[in-house]
Amino acid sequence: MGKKLLEIVRDKIRVKHYSISTERTYLFWIKSYILYHNKRHPKDMGKIEIEQFLTHLAVEKTVSPATQNQAFNAILFLYTQIFGVCLKDENIQALRAKEKKHIPVVLDKNEVKMIIANVSGIYQVMLKLMYGCGLRMSELLNLRVKDIDFS
Repeated sequence: MGKKLLEIVRDKIRVKHYSISTERTYLFWIKSYILYHNKRHPKDMGKIEIEQFLTHLAVEKTVSPATQNQAFNAILFLYTQIFGVCLKDENIQALRAKEKKHIPVVLDKNEVKMIIANVSGIYQVMLKLMYGCGLRMSELLNLRVKDIDFS
């Protein structure tokens, strides 16, 4: 019995040493693409179906441009890496998701000190490491003792 499409995709992602997060994301978007088109096999679909799906994400799902690009990259991976189909010359034109104006919230030094002072124990150490080293949560959680230069 042959492997299922999503298993083939997962194996290819792992061979290419993509992160587990990318693997989950790509599998999610590929599955969503297939389900959106009533479980049609992607080999039987192409430019028009890709455009319909990406437009659906922008219009009905109102996803961000980054999310829409993420979905597109997953579908691109499917066609190029699994089916060996080059989509570069297809000029895929989907309605693009609207960019939202995002104004970052920045805390001043006193606000940061107040937050750190209101946390204790290991959580305070974690917070200080994140703030002092500019780490993301995932980077902090994946820190190992050998990653720290104690000198």
